[in-house]
Amino acid sequence: MTRLHSAALAAAALASSAHAAAPLEACNHDGFQIVLNASSATLDARAVWLDRRLVQWPGVETGGRYRLYHSASAAIVAKPGARVAGADGALALEPFTGTVPASAATRFKWVGAGPVLSLRAADQARMKQLHRGQLVLVHEAPDGLVRAATRIQVAGALDDLYAAADGIADLGATPKPGRTGFRLWAPTARAVALCTYDSGSGRATAVHQMALDARTGAWQARLPRDLSGSYYKYAVDVAVDGMGLVRNLVTDPYSVSLTVDSRRSYIADLGAANLKPKGWDATRAPATVKAQTDMVIYELHVRDFSINDPSVPAPKRGKYAAFGEANSNGMRHLKALARAGMTDIHLLPVYDLGSVPEKDCAVPAPAPGAAPDGQAQQALTRETAHTDCFNWGYDPYHYNAPEGSYASDPADGARRIVELRQMVMDLHRAGLRVGLDVVYNHTFIAGQAEKSVLDRVVPGYYHRLDATGAIERSTCCDNTATENTMMAKLMIDSSELWTRHYKIDSFRFDLMGHQPREAMERLQRRVNQAAGRHVQLIGEGWNFGEVADGARFVQASQLSLNGSGIGTFSDRARDAVRGGSSGDAGEAMVRQQGYINGLLYDPNGSHGGHKATDLLRAADMIRVGLAGSLRSYRLQTFDGQVRKLENIAYGNQPAGYASEPGEVVNYVENHDNQTLYDINVLKLPVDTSTADRARVQVLGMAINAFSQGVAYYHAGIDTLRSKSLDRNSFNSGDWFNRIDWTYQDNYYGTGLPQSDDNGKDWPLLKPYLANAALKPAPADIAFARDAFRDLLAIRASSTLLRMRTAADIVQRLRFFNTGPDAVPTVLAASIDGKGYPGATFATLSYLVNVDKVEQRVTDPALRGKRLTLHPVHTGADAADKRAAQARFDSASGSFTVPARSAVVFVAE
Repeated sequence: MTRLHSAALAAAALASSAHAAAPLEACNHDGFQIVLNASSATLDARAVWLDRRLVQWPGVETGGRYRLYHSASAAIVAKPGARVAGADGALALEPFTGTVPASAATRFKWVGAGPVLSLRAADQARMKQLHRGQLVLVHEAPDGLVRAATRIQVAGALDDLYAAADGIADLGATPKPGRTGFRLWAPTARAVALCTYDSGSGRATAVHQMALDARTGAWQARLPRDLSGSYYKYAVDVAVDGMGLVRNLVTDPYSVSLTVDSRRSYIADLGAANLKPKGWDATRAPATVKAQTDMVIYELHVRDFSINDPSVPAPKRGKYAAFGEANSNGMRHLKALARAGMTDIHLLPVYDLGSVPEKDCAVPAPAPGAAPDGQAQQALTRETAHTDCFNWGYDPYHYNAPEGSYASDPADGARRIVELRQMVMDLHRAGLRVGLDVVYNHTFIAGQAEKSVLDRVVPGYYHRLDATGAIERSTCCDNTATENTMMAKLMIDSSELWTRHYKIDSFRFDLMGHQPREAMERLQRRVNQAAGRHVQLIGEGWNFGEVADGARFVQASQLSLNGSGIGTFSDRARDAVRGGSSGDAGEAMVRQQGYINGLLYDPNGSHGGHKATDLLRAADMIRVGLAGSLRSYRLQTFDGQVRKLENIAYGNQPAGYASEPGEVVNYVENHDNQTLYDINVLKLPVDTSTADRARVQVLGMAINAFSQGVAYYHAGIDTLRSKSLDRNSFNSGDWFNRIDWTYQDNYYGTGLPQSDDNGKDWPLLKPYLANAALKPAPADIAFARDAFRDLLAIRASSTLLRMRTAADIVQRLRFFNTGPDAVPTVLAASIDGKGYPGATFATLSYLVNVDKVEQRVTDPALRGKRLTLHPVHTGADAADKRAAQARFDSASGSFTVPARSAVVFVAE
């Protein structure tokens, strides 16, 4: 052993033994961090641990020597041209000439070219201890001067060193009769203390030093009484780049509830009787979904649902409790949808949010009489945009705890648990299953910010880093790294918690393509096991950012999930229906007309330069969606060729990407982007009547209803919901997100939308908003509402519109009126129901005529058949009287479809 090595060991041991325990006063500190040993030195993290032994350093020069300096007090300063200062010691690293293990080579394939360095065998046993301080990798000249220095991205080492941590079953607080256990995974911490509080606001009653389990890297404490109903947080001492050694006062990443504004974690046994509303154990979801394709989803925001509903008592508006008002306007609406065939409510995030104050949040109230194209409304909402009561909620703070602003008392950690469970029961009683929108791809914030949790417990581990060690932000915010063992574990454990303890029936994963397929498949198994049945998973499978095209792992994306049974949103038919793309701005929003709003057949005067083939192509792309975007389905396209959908181009991707219909979610509107009504305002000719605008809205909803796969609708699509042309209302306040369950107003023309995302387009938008003729009448809203319910009833009446397998669809779904000679404004298909379980009909044919005039199309295969209008169309209370005028001529096999109508014919 060298003298330097011996001295380093002694220094490390001294630093460890001398590290001061957190005193009780630390638990009552007014701030959220205490700097124990300051250091302003900062370094990028350009090197990457491949496993516990190997480091790769992209771009560094060869020659000289490589040393790993360590400091228990985070005091290292390593400047080029000088010697390293502040270190406790250093380990020599040697160039690695062997083969990097296959698992590490695959995981870190994205790391740039550079030497791979190895710890000496004799030093490997020290690394768990040394990771609990500061580590700096230095390339030195022979004389010991620094040539280059870097921190090292730590996830590869921690996942290898602490692989056993994946099996920890009790992270967080676990109260039981006579005792309470606490466990926090923080393998890089110098020390961790547990602060306990009798209340959510009083001073700490005790501080307990926690013990480190060297096998898992988790710190634990066990107190000899049941602390249910009390509160706690941790004091975690960690090395932080640019700050030194810091004591972070932080809530538990596994918090199941919190006090107001998430300042302390709440101790609760979610199985305790006092946390269950009456009847909780016996409540069951409606048995309406036998297969994933049975799902018909209504996407709803908890606050939007009732904040504008005068039939809900004022204290319950915007709260979980509003769903218990069985006779409110909103609940009557939801129950009517359930009776018609809606199966699921998907709630925008209800986990603990980082963006909404839970106490004294602002409620801006723009003047109702303000100009429809004025700036005053948005100006007022912008003043309190970060302190008001509204946000979509894509800003996770604590993944496992319910949001407090929706509870009657956010200061009481029990209330939000009980009231969210009661809401689930209320929706189940209304005939609706409950799904959650979950956001495991990013956190609200990271680093040393006050509302950062994960990064203040294990700095640099939970988030995905770029080549310099900075956190990637392609999702909008601080991207998490679910390819790392313990971030994947958190996501899976969290989903299991919501399934087991809140009886959640399905999940929608925000930006799921940023997560590994393998992690999602493990998650699927876990939630199924927790529920004792299949739990439906759907998500956004968009392929972009630093993970695009499998750059880091096989993604849970559209093209990579086929065969998994997990559904992804399809943009194929969506864009063809609406026109253009979600990224359009300026005149492109007007110019790029879509299939239902006038492409070629009803030009809006914007001189879009469209050709006849554009309309035919759009029709084909919608047929792709109608066929479930299945790779294997064969379609005659506009050029007369017959192709599998996987061989039809959608940009640089295949149009058909799914193996089974349950892997596709069809939609024409959701919370993102303009509502369908608003985008149609821009794309339809300005002189289109509001009655026709309502009919166009129904055409979009009908295409969705007739499409194989999961049907997904945004709350209010059926009431012509408008956000006054706002393209991104995530933080636009209640004013621009209102829904009127009395069906008198859709809130079009209630001011220019917020300037942040829409300001550059204000000159374009103002004339539309000022035009009172574009605002629908209550009769238009009522028509869309009732026509939507009819569409739900038609879809519910037959499994032919929600077939179970790709083989079923390939065998039974047949499009007609296709190819170069097709009537381009009519979509038409016939489905064979003979012998199919739940078909109800021997034949079902649907037709959608988007044109302004009646159209006639023929299906020779139906000559001699006896088809009649679907019973929903002929009922006395059918909403669309025009659709009832559609005709089928058996002798010729021809259908006559009225203008702007969607109709279904059936044969028994």
